[in-house]
Amino acid sequence: MKYSTVVVALMAAVMIPALAIAQSAGPRDLNELKQEAQRRADRNLPPAGGVKPEDMREALAGLNSLEPDAWAAAFSRIGDRYVEKGKSQQAAAPRDAAESYKHAWEVYNTARWPTENSPGKKQAYAKALEAFQAYGRLIDPPLEVVRIPFEGKEIVGYLRLPPNVRPAPLLIGISGLDTRKEDVAATSDSFMRRGIGIFALDMPGTGQAPLKVDVGAERMYSRALDYLQTRSEVDAKRIVVRGQSWSGYWAALIAYKERDRIRGAVVHGVGIHGYFQPEWQSKGLTTREYLFDLFPARSAVYGVSTMEEFLAYGPRLSLLTLGYLDKPSAPMLLVNGEKDTQQPIADLYLMMKHGDPKDAWVNPAGGHMGRSTQWPQGQIVERVVMPWIERALSAPAQK
Repeated sequence: MKYSTVVVALMAAVMIPALAIAQSAGPRDLNELKQEAQRRADRNLPPAGGVKPEDMREALAGLNSLEPDAWAAAFSRIGDRYVEKGKSQQAAAPRDAAESYKHAWEVYNTARWPTENSPGKKQAYAKALEAFQAYGRLIDPPLEVVRIPFEGKEIVGYLRLPPNVRPAPLLIGISGLDTRKEDVAATSDSFMRRGIGIFALDMPGTGQAPLKVDVGAERMYSRALDYLQTRSEVDAKRIVVRGQSWSGYWAALIAYKERDRIRGAVVHGVGIHGYFQPEWQSKGLTTREYLFDLFPARSAVYGVSTMEEFLAYGPRLSLLTLGYLDKPSAPMLLVNGEKDTQQPIADLYLMMKHGDPKDAWVNPAGGHMGRSTQWPQGQIVERVVMPWIERALSAPAQK
């Protein structure tokens, strides 16, 4: 397929990019979107995982438009209610207040999903940050908001360390295209039980990250590693990185560039070469595996607005083109599903054919990130990802 044909086909598939700000870029109409969003909430599936089914039902009942601000408003009203409840509980019942703030964040997080491309969604994201940090202050151990000076801006992250483990081994968790560092930090209880700390960061182009996606943007994670070496509570010699979905790319890149400073990298979702090609995007942008507005989310991380700019931007990010795949690396675990329609499984096999040996887990019936009915996200993390992280952190340091 010629490049020009791809551009035309994609414009037809996702409408005109300039309209993406005004209305949904698909692939579902309003009724289909409501049905699918409710189904995912009922089954605790991404991106509605954590949202109470009754809250989803209430929000969707008030949704009469595909415009981003309409979506944001429908959910934000419910989030506001949880915040008020949390405030009323905070003095007498801090644990209950923490739960209310967490529900507020979950609803606001849905309100701003998948990207903050309208005034209402930006406001929902600001409220999500406030609610999540209120939750983080009330849990035990609490979340610490970390701000690292970086090129005239700052890297913002959440650090949570297990009690009575000093210095603590650490996982650097990087959020994906439409998740945020709050999603990563919200899953930290399982790490606390295992005596592992977590440092949650946004990927470039999302959340509070100081950089857009570009060649060299991984330097923000090198700066984060510099910072962690100054924290005596952290065992800077026992750090593993995990990237989810889009951020599998950053985890892989860190494994090459920072192999002497990390014990390993979990590449959970492997998009490193074919993913960036126009031919793949011509299929990936129209997938129904994604709930809605995939083009607005993907184009936002580059900071581009037109389809032509988007398709031209991606190929230069290829780790094959950049010459990394045959370089030495830290140990890696590659995880994905054979039927992933968002990232090509061929990228996982490409990585296995190059460079140092790698561990891999592929679900033959799995979609994005390996998920399937038999292997939901929680099972993959508990039975595949977490044991590998524990082994990597306890293994002798590589020479």
